[in-house]
Amino acid sequence: MKVVTFGEIMLRLQTPGFQRFIQAQSLESTFGGGEANVAVSIANYGLDAYYVSKLPKNPLGDACIAELRKHGVKTDYIARGGERLGIYFVEKGASQRASNVVYDRAHSSISTASAEDFDWDKIFEGADWFHFTGITPALGDPIADITLDACKKAKEKGITVSCDLNFRKKLWTSEKAGRVMSSLMPFVDVLIANEEDAEKVFGIKASDTDVTGGKLSDEGYYDVCRQLVDKFNFKKVAITLRESISASHNNWSALLYDGKEFYKSRKYEITIVDRVGGGDSFGGGLIYALLNGYDMQGSIEFAVAASCLKHSIEGDFNLVSVDEVKNLAKGDASGRVQR
Repeated sequence: MKVVTFGEIMLRLQTPGFQRFIQAQSLESTFGGGEANVAVSIANYGLDAYYVSKLPKNPLGDACIAELRKHGVKTDYIARGGERLGIYFVEKGASQRASNVVYDRAHSSISTASAEDFDWDKIFEGADWFHFTGITPALGDPIADITLDACKKAKEKGITVSCDLNFRKKLWTSEKAGRVMSSLMPFVDVLIANEEDAEKVFGIKASDTDVTGGKLSDEGYYDVCRQLVDKFNFKKVAITLRESISASHNNWSALLYDGKEFYKSRKYEITIVDRVGGGDSFGGGLIYALLNGYDMQGSIEFAVAASCLKHSIEGDFNLVSVDEVKNLAKGDASGRVQR
């Protein structure tokens, strides 16, 4: 099975341990970005994952491609050109101090891409699934137009399309996000969101919920799912539910709605090593499970277990196997040494 993802991958520079930016004398480097993270998950699970983007034709672009290939991601359709690779800086939070992300991505290669950089007929040949996030159209109107072209072509070819709303207030306003994402939603089959996205992008708020206080209402999110399906006619809506006790300690679960029934996952208490990429690992798990014929309950359990494990792994990528996810989903959350 072939999965195609489209977006921006960046150089990730992180302070060592839990140091603040003002303390750090060095930065640890890796790569990451929403759709690339999903592609790595899909490749780890044994499916054909194709990542589409534009990267500069320089050693940093080469290193980024090499990193994707190392994890089994196919890079045949990455365009080369532009001036630079986007960068984001990470300061990991702990206890009651939140993590902080600083972007340096203006004028990156992907933001200067044109429609001619991507032959969607060729890219989607033999594809079963196309995935993008709300981060990609937030990079500028030309990229939003390219994303729309991709969605239209995928729909024309009968390919399942998924979108993770992934609202980023540092990239655009709620008003702009609502306009642009609403134009893309008619082509989306499976929508993924977190406990805040639907409100920030579409103004659909869960009742009896206080995100900053860590209080989430299942019934409120059932209503959010219903409103999203009524508004955009999605086949499925998945919402991750993060109860943030602190930056280090979260409760993690999710629900899945198929327009008729709701399916709620088990809830995990997680101690966080690195939460960046947590939502992407959920998306990768959900795509894998649905493509492989898991039932609805099995799909949401696999996706949440995959994401639970990602929170224990440094970096953007979820470097776990199908068996590891299955073992956790079946109830083995002991963390005992595997000998």
